[in-house]
Amino acid sequence: MTTAYMMFPGFRYKAVTLSYDDGMMFDPQLIERMDKYGLKGTFNLNSGQMAEKPYQEEYLHGRLTAEQCVETYQNSGHEVAVHGYKHLSLPAYDTATKMNDVLFDRRTLEQMFGRVIKGMAYAYGTYDDDTLDVLKKCGIVYSRTINDTHNFELPKDWLKMHPTCHHNDEKLLELAQKFVDMEVDYECWWSWFNQSVKWFCLWGHSSEFFRDQNWDIIDKFGQIVGGREDIWHVTTGELYAYVQAFQSLEWSVEGKAVHNPSSIDVYVTYEGKKFVVPAGQTVQREL
Repeated sequence: MTTAYMMFPGFRYKAVTLSYDDGMMFDPQLIERMDKYGLKGTFNLNSGQMAEKPYQEEYLHGRLTAEQCVETYQNSGHEVAVHGYKHLSLPAYDTATKMNDVLFDRRTLEQMFGRVIKGMAYAYGTYDDDTLDVLKKCGIVYSRTINDTHNFELPKDWLKMHPTCHHNDEKLLELAQKFVDMEVDYECWWSWFNQSVKWFCLWGHSSEFFRDQNWDIIDKFGQIVGGREDIWHVTTGELYAYVQAFQSLEWSVEGKAVHNPSSIDVYVTYEGKKFVVPAGQTVQREL
């Protein structure tokens, strides 16, 4: 039996993701602030509700056009994900309508951005058992809710991916500081039980910064968690892919050898010793 535990790239044990919805006209301003602090995020888009033409002035509910979306997100280093073609509260609809809303959005976004898209955030945060089944059939592998946890645990069910908090949460900066201040003794391998790595997921809509005139909150958050070598700033898709790569590691019976069949280098701690298992390679280790 192995006692290997996952670490994030660079032997980090903390990760931060931002997740913002609806493809709002204020997303470029948000991305500018995110980039300033080295933050990364996932932008969940409704391809059936994009604006027909650019707005000439700021408007609370203004959305980007399809052309503006490509310009904003395509080479930004941030991720694009599904949010429902028509932003439907899926549990209120029959199975066929749910499937159409998810698949139309996924297909349209894939055509727009020329990439495979398998992530999502639930419109209105609503889902039920039928919705989860529909997502699986539509090839969606992770989906964010709006059920704030105020903790830093990775999802146990990636189709019920609960965030840490909304950016208007009164405890946001307190939670951010708590997250930064956490420490783990790398040498004490027994301290790694119950999932050692920690994840902070912040969510919202960029239009809320305009509505509430509180753009400074993202600056304050970025000043706390940004620019730190001990934090992995990552999109939801990158995080999911990395966790799957770790879980795909193949260990020998005695734990002396481990093979990584994925295309991602995986960082591991094994009874206090840290090592990397390169993509597609087998590592022999001393016990």
